[in-house]
Amino acid sequence: MFMLTSLFLLIVIMVSVGFFTLLERKVLGYIQFRKGPNKLGFLGLFQPFSDGLKLFLSEYMFPLNCNVLIYYICPLFMLIYSLFIWVIFPFFYNCVSFCYGMIFFLCVLSMGVYTFIICGWSSNSSYSMIGCIRSISQAVSYEVSLSLILICIFFLVDSYSLLSFYIVQLNIWNMFVCFPLFLCWFSCCLAETNRTPYDFSEGESELVSGFNIEYGGGGFAMLFISEYSSIIFLCMFTVILFLGGDFYSFFFSVSVMFMCFLIIWLRSSFPRYRYDKLMYMAWKCYLPLSLNLMFFFIMIKCLSV
Repeated sequence: MFMLTSLFLLIVIMVSVGFFTLLERKVLGYIQFRKGPNKLGFLGLFQPFSDGLKLFLSEYMFPLNCNVLIYYICPLFMLIYSLFIWVIFPFFYNCVSFCYGMIFFLCVLSMGVYTFIICGWSSNSSYSMIGCIRSISQAVSYEVSLSLILICIFFLVDSYSLLSFYIVQLNIWNMFVCFPLFLCWFSCCLAETNRTPYDFSEGESELVSGFNIEYGGGGFAMLFISEYSSIIFLCMFTVILFLGGDFYSFFFSVSVMFMCFLIIWLRSSFPRYRYDKLMYMAWKCYLPLSLNLMFFFIMIKCLSV
């Protein structure tokens, strides 16, 4: 039963990634006073399946000077990594209850840097290498602040298990208890997933397409799916940490969809940040703030004991 539940979860994630791309294109279209995809199927509902078939059935080409085996394997490795992190999703039935779910999340999150390294290096292209260096520096910088914010939440909840967050937030959400921490977390999630206004790994006007510039067809589709599944997971994780985390209710799904919509809304509203300002904000703003908040929560914990 656990294998069947995990397989069902993976299928739902893949379908949700497809419809998330459709939602993004429709929302961006209406915000820019135009229609999104609306020709294929009813209201364009079959557009994600058409795009996926087009990408996976197109000819798969590779640069002559690339490291062929690593170049082929890397998109699959990145897809497996982004789906593997969904293991900590708190099931009600057939539950593998992780007592250390937050620690597992941090361990898996830090593995994402290696996929950027391999993707950028295996192509043997200067553009992909520059994009990969920028992606790695951005991911490493914001992982520090993410970890410290999670430690603050741990002192508040006193448990690493995701099931405990639902129990603690029965009376009041963590977002109301520590609203500045929620804003820092959401901004760090945008930078971690390379979303606007922090999409420097794929700054089209500067790096053509970033670390994935040499990929096309199925390889590009796998990188695309892994990126969007990570976005959906971080939206789900944000809801568990700050917005009640009641994953038994329908409101949980609505909250996750609202967070996904908020990320799309930010993409259509804000221009791209400057890269040196992004690094300044990571090391000079978010890191001191999260450190001070961590000491503040430690002090509260000591006083409460």
